[in-house]
Amino acid sequence: MSKTLSLTARATSILFHPLLIPTLGFLLLFNSGFYFAVIPWSLKRFILLVVFLSTCVMPALSIGILSFSPRFDIKMEKGTDRVLPLILSSISYYMGYLILQRMPLFPIYQLFLMASILVQIALLIISLQWKISAHAAAIGGLVGGFFAISFRLQENPILILATLIFIAGIVGTARLILEKHTSAQVYAGFLLGILVMSSVILFI
Repeated sequence: MSKTLSLTARATSILFHPLLIPTLGFLLLFNSGFYFAVIPWSLKRFILLVVFLSTCVMPALSIGILSFSPRFDIKMEKGTDRVLPLILSSISYYMGYLILQRMPLFPIYQLFLMASILVQIALLIISLQWKISAHAAAIGGLVGGFFAISFRLQENPILILATLIFIAGIVGTARLILEKHTSAQVYAGFLLGILVMSSVILFI
């Protein structure tokens, strides 16, 4: 593997890290053109702050704190290494959900974060036995979420969907290049994200 290819794969994994995907998802929701995107910028900014703090900053801080323990492998090479971080992340996500639930918002925003919590829980359960790809699950969740929204509203945000599918392919390829996962783990993560997010948005 060339050094350039490896560096590109690492940069892709960082840029589309699971901790950043929820914030990206909300940014896309705000610029999707759907009716619920028409809310004041001041409210959008507050929602983004809540989402970024609860789904990125707080989980990252918890992982940083865990890294001080000699028993914790910061690289999380084994699936079981991710169990505690996923538990802490799920709690943090839920705190963000509780804040959004108290705000006068269109239900889709709460549903989007609720579905993200369920993806975390599903990853947690599977990780007890198998190292499924969290990167693929995160981007798969965005794909499934926007597919479900477009189906439910009978609209076709083709540019967003095409871009997300393209990104999903790049992210999955990056994880394979870095040998962090097998093909089965990447595909399983992607399908998991799609199924959980689309099910929540379509049926709840």
